[in-house]
Amino acid sequence: MRLNVLALIWVAASLAAPAPVASLSDESNSTSTSSGITLDELQSQANANILASLDKRHEDLTSRGQPSPCNRNTVAIRKEYGKLTSVEKINYINAVKCLQQKSPRTPLLAAPGVRTRYDDFVATHINQTLQIHYTGNFLSWHRYYVWIYEKALREECGYTGYQPYWEWSKYVAAPQDNPMLDGSSTSLSGNGVFVPNRSDVILTSPGVASLYLKPGLGGGCIYNGPFANYTVNLGPISSGTTGVDGGLGYNPRCLSRDINPYTAARFLTWSDVLSIMSQTDIYNFQMNLQGIPGIGIGAHGGGHYTVGNANDPSFFVHHGQVDRVWTIWQWLDPVNRTYALAQTNTYLNSPPSANTTLNDTVQLGFAGGATKEIGELMSVVEGDFCYIYV
Repeated sequence: MRLNVLALIWVAASLAAPAPVASLSDESNSTSTSSGITLDELQSQANANILASLDKRHEDLTSRGQPSPCNRNTVAIRKEYGKLTSVEKINYINAVKCLQQKSPRTPLLAAPGVRTRYDDFVATHINQTLQIHYTGNFLSWHRYYVWIYEKALREECGYTGYQPYWEWSKYVAAPQDNPMLDGSSTSLSGNGVFVPNRSDVILTSPGVASLYLKPGLGGGCIYNGPFANYTVNLGPISSGTTGVDGGLGYNPRCLSRDINPYTAARFLTWSDVLSIMSQTDIYNFQMNLQGIPGIGIGAHGGGHYTVGNANDPSFFVHHGQVDRVWTIWQWLDPVNRTYALAQTNTYLNSPPSANTTLNDTVQLGFAGGATKEIGELMSVVEGDFCYIYV
């Protein structure tokens, strides 16, 4: 099956692995390296910087008699999905199912296929695809998008927790065993029914070599877990066609899933994450994360092709990890990285457009949220944001 890379949300391809910085090593494909460094340790370093910044700001504000709403005692904690308790997982699942049952805000004239509040988020992502990938707002847009989704779960569906993330490399050898995907009652459901005799997925982009991805272990309708009977209304946007009305039309069908350990082992190892974290400037960080068409699909694309797209509840857990990796990278050198931007306002600068600036705006359509300047979305403890990852 041959796909047009410009029609896909996640057609990203990783750079050949760059030389890591001196303090990091990529000699292992696990979550730790031979030198002992782990992403958790990098996260701890980043969190120490975040909390020190919060403490300083809290001291400055309180000394002037001003409120300090975001501080180390009020900051929200986002956890890895597998670290949630069974009760926390069920609460998260129930909140997602609540959104999937609530009435939408999107008018049918804007997206004829929207039937639920959850679809508002799917339609928004489909509608803005070419303005939020390989662009300077890729990271900030998705940070705001996941936060608004979390806010909807909490304010509209009574969820009391926060958005979990998917630690890509933890179950890289067998993603089907991840507590998020194992098909249990506390998972986001398991694999789809195995569909035999499928050909490779072929990703193409003008002027570069095609990329071949082996099919995974499923491919059909998911058959176990909480979302086994879920009906998808929009898309598809990752097959040979883009669905009815460019993916925004009404196209009811089962939620399918093709958990793919081959893709995970190729793009989601600790070495792959380390390659991203080793970058010292935002352009190379983003391009290692998203990749270059024709070379690979990077960790961003690797997560999507290991599981699924915006119709799949795993989408937001995957993008929680994307934001986590960016947050860690930013706060390992906050002075130089917190407000760093690169790239333009169009997909791979096609057609050519202006460089993205901190004054450019982000809006999420009917998903919700006020229009924001990118500068308001660059720190997880500024403006509306007040959260860290553990």
